[in-house]
Amino acid sequence: MNDQHGGGLADGRISRRVLFAYALPAAPLAALGLPLYALVPTYYTETLGLPIASVGWVLLIIRLFDALTDPLTGYVADRISPSFGRRRLLFLLSLPLAALSAWMLYWPPADAGLGWLAGWGMLISLAFTLATVPYAAWGAELVPDYHGRTALTAVREALTLVGTLIAIVLPFTIGFEVKGFSGLAALGVAVAVMLLAFGCLAVFIVPEPRDATIKRLALREAITLLAQNRPFLRLIAAFFLNGFANGIPATLFLYFVSARLELPEMRGPLLFLYFLCGIAGVPLATLVARRLGKHRAWCLAMIIACVIFTVAPLLPVGALVPFALVCAATGLLLGFDLALPPSIQADVIDADTASSGDQRSGFYFAAWGLATKLSLATGAGLVLPLLAFFGFDPAPAATNDSSALLALAVIYAWIPVVLKLAAVALMWNFPIDESAQKSLRERIAI
Repeated sequence: MNDQHGGGLADGRISRRVLFAYALPAAPLAALGLPLYALVPTYYTETLGLPIASVGWVLLIIRLFDALTDPLTGYVADRISPSFGRRRLLFLLSLPLAALSAWMLYWPPADAGLGWLAGWGMLISLAFTLATVPYAAWGAELVPDYHGRTALTAVREALTLVGTLIAIVLPFTIGFEVKGFSGLAALGVAVAVMLLAFGCLAVFIVPEPRDATIKRLALREAITLLAQNRPFLRLIAAFFLNGFANGIPATLFLYFVSARLELPEMRGPLLFLYFLCGIAGVPLATLVARRLGKHRAWCLAMIIACVIFTVAPLLPVGALVPFALVCAATGLLLGFDLALPPSIQADVIDADTASSGDQRSGFYFAAWGLATKLSLATGAGLVLPLLAFFGFDPAPAATNDSSALLALAVIYAWIPVVLKLAAVALMWNFPIDESAQKSLRERIAI
């Protein structure tokens, strides 16, 4: 088979126009996904007054819903064969549902309760899956080259961080306190508009990749081969652990800055600093990966993040500058978490395609997306009830005792360190490096 197809070339290059058009939807998709973990819990508990433990359980239930919808979406994404393109069609169909769900969840009525959060939370999660599964598979199949994939994911994840900054600036500029058109509501409107505009632009500019499938596998055989793909199992386990580690501070960041450091007015600027430094970390991750290989570069970043993050619980009240340095340094390392694992995942899919003859990028990225959302929701679903157990009260005017604040600090920083070190142990000797991936591509091209 010829590996030159659609806009993706065998040497791993695509035009800048195609690359930018492909990467643009990453910005509104990030602004769609991040608030569900970092902003929605805060708004629904602090402003709408819902119980913190109940909100945590609702987020966990939403992720259990994903356990059904994610693999089903991945299977359908690989099996449909419309003339418009299997990746582009499903992505296009997801856009109206995603836009509506963002509008409704981020602009709730003043009397919205747990039912509103659960219902629209499930719909926004479903729409996010319908968009991101074919979108990720689309990118993985556009570029076959080991380092070319990292370049593509780097641009996409840089736009992801731009969207993340939008998700921070709008809510904090306008404010969370209003029951009605708050900063979160403004974000919902902006996300809805950008999703429709950028998503349609990508669909009509970026070509559909060639389907490298030789034979179709039955569902049972497909699941069996996925379970036997050892590199995939190692990668997804490490990704889950690292995602869980990142999801805990993402959920608790606003509480930590407000209650532990007593700097509520700095929540927005510090979060902005963190993700701004993440943008700078993306090209750095690409550079280090070219020298060390993708998996070793990722491991090195996780180790450094652990060293830095151990400092956070030791900081005194009002330690703005030291914590800003922690945010900047860990933000820089976030670029590695965003750019490298998806590129490694594309290599893992090559291993499956070479052995099975069925290119099932959608199925693999569905499993990847499920691991992402489960890791984030596990953070919210477990740590919020755990904080409630230790007596932590998230209300802005609440007075928390020293044991509640200690629990907040330890859960925020030290539990993630343990999880990240476990991920490093899984990935340090990962078997697919540049030479191994090149051999896989040669087998697929035969």
